[in-house]
Amino acid sequence: MPDSDTPPTALTIAGSDSGGGAGVQADLKTFAAHGVHGTSALTAVTAQNTTDVRGVVALDPSFVRLQVETVLDDFAVGGVKTGMLANAAIVTEVAKLAAASALSSLVVDPVLVTSTGHSLLEPDGVTAYLELLLPHALVATPNLREAAVLAGVLVEDITTVEAMVDVAERLRTSTGARYVVVKGGHRTGSADDVVAGPTGATVLPGTRVTTGNDHGTGCSLSAAVAANLARGLAVEVAIASAKAYVARALAGAAAWRLGAGHGPVDHFGWSGAP
Repeated sequence: MPDSDTPPTALTIAGSDSGGGAGVQADLKTFAAHGVHGTSALTAVTAQNTTDVRGVVALDPSFVRLQVETVLDDFAVGGVKTGMLANAAIVTEVAKLAAASALSSLVVDPVLVTSTGHSLLEPDGVTAYLELLLPHALVATPNLREAAVLAGVLVEDITTVEAMVDVAERLRTSTGARYVVVKGGHRTGSADDVVAGPTGATVLPGTRVTTGNDHGTGCSLSAAVAANLARGLAVEVAIASAKAYVARALAGAAAWRLGAGHGPVDHFGWSGAP
């Protein structure tokens, strides 16, 4: 943190969620919950609620870049995360900024599809992620489905922690991302995550929270990692702390009734969950 009065700054490059549970809205809430000033560059606008996504309009890639450059020209950004990038052209534009070392402590959340099955990335975007953006990631945070797509395997084959470790290591080696976090939230049983890094793989144990309010957990995790990095935490500590934060947020919102589908999590500890 620059001094005792000035908060650190983080940047999210992601889409808007009109329901407020995921995307830039979740990222900014997560930044605030960590005492970090949040800045943003919108990549797309969605029409969505807790039950479905009814429309997506991607912004012009050059305007996405202009937003990022304008923020970076004025703020000392200590952590950056990407979320929904919508198409290969936007992925490519963001990758150019990363290649120019403009995006410090980059956390890439490769948002490919919603939990309800709605695609949030055009097909050619996967190749752009693999070849252009992920090589510049300090941390990548795919869920099981995203990890399977990126690694070219079937998600049905990633049923054990050992299989998660294998996929995480494979993605780290093949893409160049320094750390790969494969999230186990969609796996049956425990909610363990796997972190593959330069010195090997680590399992982060997780207790599954029984709730339908899990919209935006992936966004919130990657945003929490970026916020922690902006605060100066070591990478492994930033990841473990982010996982604990999301677990508390899930527990806090477990009984909420916001919307008819998958509701948001408790970003600010409003429910006082332990």
